[in-house]
Amino acid sequence: MTPRRSLCLQAKRWVTPSLAGLLLASTAQAEVVQEALETNHFAITIERVADGFTNPWAVAFLPDGRYLVSERSGELNLVDANGQSQVLEGMPQVSQNGQGGLLDVVLHPEFGTGDGDGEHDWIYFTWSKPEGNNSHSAVSRVKWQGDSLGDVEHLFEQDRASSPGRHYGSRLAWLKDGTLLMSIGDRGVDPSRAQASDDHAGSTLRLTETGAVPDDNPFVDDNNTLDEIYTLGNRNIQGMTVLSNGEPWATEHGPRTGDELNHIVPGNNYGWPEVSLGNDYATNEPIGVRSKPGMEDPVYRFEGRFAPSGLAEVTSDAFGSWQGSLLAGGLASETLLRLELEGGNVVTEETILDGHIGRIRDVRQGPDDALYLLTDSNQGSLYRLHVAN
Repeated sequence: MTPRRSLCLQAKRWVTPSLAGLLLASTAQAEVVQEALETNHFAITIERVADGFTNPWAVAFLPDGRYLVSERSGELNLVDANGQSQVLEGMPQVSQNGQGGLLDVVLHPEFGTGDGDGEHDWIYFTWSKPEGNNSHSAVSRVKWQGDSLGDVEHLFEQDRASSPGRHYGSRLAWLKDGTLLMSIGDRGVDPSRAQASDDHAGSTLRLTETGAVPDDNPFVDDNNTLDEIYTLGNRNIQGMTVLSNGEPWATEHGPRTGDELNHIVPGNNYGWPEVSLGNDYATNEPIGVRSKPGMEDPVYRFEGRFAPSGLAEVTSDAFGSWQGSLLAGGLASETLLRLELEGGNVVTEETILDGHIGRIRDVRQGPDDALYLLTDSNQGSLYRLHVAN
């Protein structure tokens, strides 16, 4: 692949997602790393679209066929269809410590629409906002100006700063009503925070596009619970997606061998740390009980030390029998799993990748009928998967 370097900036040109697909397919000079990898249904081709990223965390697709890729160090990269990239100026200074930094990136759901005034052309991102030696999990947005970033608007930060290092969560997903879900991990030091209703740690939040509290959030009339909270008892969600039917689903890091897939339902408590299917890292003894009244059991428990990050629904007709399945990425396991859902349960698990590309950080359904994966390393890459010819 061509080393990362500054690209010649193009004039702003919005296109429809379908035209963007044609643009990507016709211009991308990707390196084929696996020409025909067999799965249970068909062979897939794996292409490396871009590389040289330092611990990348998320990818988003611009309507003109280019990509945005975040790096934990705080850099947001603009990548063209040939894999050339440049760092965009104007992002805030992040607290880069352990698992913290610049994390998820998503576009406003109406990005690129309107009367040409760019009203909805916002890029949303989660990040570790520094406060002295500590940090807050925060979500902000920045206006897209065609080839550069405008002013940053800070929308929300969790209610208290925590010692940096672990369990930031930080996935974003848009619900069908235009509200935004955000996951916040328990921050790793005191797991009981996930059961504290006056603490954002260990929860999912639901916000408006401007960071306010929706009037119909599940706890707005509960004086003992923070209004932003959508669910509690979540240890560290790093995979989250909203299905075509509007249901939000999430993959969550449990303790040792306790990684979970959950259907996210407003007002529910997912148990951590009172309920867990995992064990203590030092003693290998169970943490909490396996189930408890009033707390949700996971829909699915991943085998072994899966370490989930990145989750997407396959929506493209091009993948035939995969359509409607979830694709879940794994970090330590370096695996990509296909999970077939039926009646809210996982009825099939298929291993698609097993060590083929490394630690999988992000998984996305692309606008060009391909699937995209981002690997987490000091030389991370963006990969594209499609059905082999």
